[in-house]
Amino acid sequence: MPQPSTLSETQEILQDNLDYTLFSWSKQKGLNPIAVQRAEGVYLYDYDGKRYLDFSSGLMNVNIGHGNQRVTDAVVRQMQEVSYVTPSCVTKARGELGKKLAEITPGNLTKTLFTVCGATAIENAIKLARLYTGRHKIIARYRAFHGSSYGAMTAGGDPRKLPADSQQAPNFIHVEDPYCYRCPWSQEISTCHRECVSHIERIIEFEGPDSIAAILMEGESGTSGCIKYPPDYLQKVRALCDKYGILLIADEVMSGFGRTGKWFACELHGVVPDIIATAKGITAGYLPLGALIVTDKIADAFNDRVLWLGLTYSAHPVSCAAGLEVLKIYEDENLIENAAAMGRYVDERVAQLTKKHPCIGDWRNTGLLGCLEIVKNRKTKEPMAPFNAKPDEMTVMNQVAARLKQLGMYTFVRWNYVFIAPPLCITREQIDEGLAMISDALTIADAHVTD
Repeated sequence: MPQPSTLSETQEILQDNLDYTLFSWSKQKGLNPIAVQRAEGVYLYDYDGKRYLDFSSGLMNVNIGHGNQRVTDAVVRQMQEVSYVTPSCVTKARGELGKKLAEITPGNLTKTLFTVCGATAIENAIKLARLYTGRHKIIARYRAFHGSSYGAMTAGGDPRKLPADSQQAPNFIHVEDPYCYRCPWSQEISTCHRECVSHIERIIEFEGPDSIAAILMEGESGTSGCIKYPPDYLQKVRALCDKYGILLIADEVMSGFGRTGKWFACELHGVVPDIIATAKGITAGYLPLGALIVTDKIADAFNDRVLWLGLTYSAHPVSCAAGLEVLKIYEDENLIENAAAMGRYVDERVAQLTKKHPCIGDWRNTGLLGCLEIVKNRKTKEPMAPFNAKPDEMTVMNQVAARLKQLGMYTFVRWNYVFIAPPLCITREQIDEGLAMISDALTIADAHVTD
């Protein structure tokens, strides 16, 4: 047991967390997390005063940056009025947030069911697709993550689900990804025939079109490696959905709310989905909130039939108040425009880093949602750590991650990916600061590159 009288404040805080709380996706021994005391803008500060540049916006959710007191004030005002009502009641914040979402979403996506988080948005999107169509199968991609609840976890192909795989939900069908850097069909994007799309159509035919309720696609790929869709990929998937009467669900949990330089990533592809499931940036992580946004047509189908969806904390008034203020901040501070501009600047700077570091195999980025893919050999594309790497296969990448932390950076490092997804308020100078740290750390990986 910890002995507070002999421990520093930081050590005591760390020890309490390690002794009495569990950490996700981790072995519970040997952890050394940052003890965050406060955060402001793009920086975190620990109890010893060390500053960390947050280069992944937490988990790609703190889009407006840390410590914006406008959100604090909005939350306090709401709590002074009412902190909770059941979802059968209404509040001003709920209606205003729903109205604002209807304004910023593409097409005729005009009605929202508020959830608690991204996973619950995905779960309810799946349920709604099945209720609406009367069909039961969902098609999704292998290299995608949709959440860690059972339905959302099964829908994704992320290997974090494998330890619980025997209990996965039924009727999810997975397809290969349009991973141009490592094309499953050994094609080049300039000459291919979009085998990644014809592959989906074959799966539809094999499974039976009349049994498929929806195709679930990320608006833009995130934690699976920011895999860039071919320019017309989502348009062709939309056409398949229309051809077979299948709903298109866009997972905009990570890619929504300015992260890609647009309100929603599907706008970049000229596609209007039937359902948007989103979270993260809706409150910029300040409070938990998710949203399931549907078209008028889908909403109208439940005018005279029961919508069998519900959550105790659906449309939580305090979370809705936070979300409404965050959306105002995006507009008032021109954060979406800044995300697009800073994304172009990151692209320029990474192009320079690529010349310097032979370990950089690929750079994939949209707005401020990007990652470096680190390889041992550019010609063979052998990854510095394989997909679903075991601990002993992560030695080099763990050293890279440790060096970044030592230099004062917090960012997401997974397998052979180093993510660059800072808050949308970031400046050129702060980008330069972060890329200098990454350049330093990549010299470790460079030493393991083979000719």
